[in-house]
Amino acid sequence: MSNISLINLAVLGWFLVVWNGYTFYADHFKRNSRSLLTVMRKHRQGWMQQMLHRDVRIVDTTIMSALMRSVGLFSSTTLLILAGLLAILGSLDKVQALVRDIPYVVIATHAEWELKILVLIVIFVYAFFKFAWSLRQFNYSITLIGAAPPPSQAESSDAQAFAVGAAEVIALAVSNFNRGMRAYYFALAALSWFLHPLLFSVSTLWVVAVVYRREFRSHTLGFLDGIPGTGTQT
Repeated sequence: MSNISLINLAVLGWFLVVWNGYTFYADHFKRNSRSLLTVMRKHRQGWMQQMLHRDVRIVDTTIMSALMRSVGLFSSTTLLILAGLLAILGSLDKVQALVRDIPYVVIATHAEWELKILVLIVIFVYAFFKFAWSLRQFNYSITLIGAAPPPSQAESSDAQAFAVGAAEVIALAVSNFNRGMRAYYFALAALSWFLHPLLFSVSTLWVVAVVYRREFRSHTLGFLDGIPGTGTQT
């Protein structure tokens, strides 16, 4: 710790507080407010209710498979990034020598470089676990589609409750995928730490502003919220 400056420890603490604070704000404090997640929950419930009326549900499993491919792509990419970061961690001296003459890059000790790489590794390990859990939840959702009541029972209370429950499982999968994607955004902010600690703190706020706008104030949200849905928002 003696080789790590106080400003680096301070901006790291700032980064963790801002990331966790935004996560709590977006996923818990405003979980029932107008956002991409809540609006899409309404449409997912409509999707599951429409699924109940279909004799052949190939279209539903095809959509789910496409979603799973996206999550699987990010899971695989995260593993490749982790492999690259571990390789860098094993050859820090060479990396430090390469960037030493780059203008505007703050001079950092070996311990500070290790800390920065380790922080990135932790971020992408977190992202991988979120993507992996999201992938499993999408697998469970496909099983639910296969176990859905037949069209003749689509209007029954049990079938409607099944549709709501299936939509919620998909919503959980999407929520975990969203947290994994959010980790990527904050990892981009952490990259600026290699240039300067103050730039890192500013980049963290910039990421929060971008993510907040996309989740709560984007034009996409306005269009999605304006599309009539057949589901009931919970």
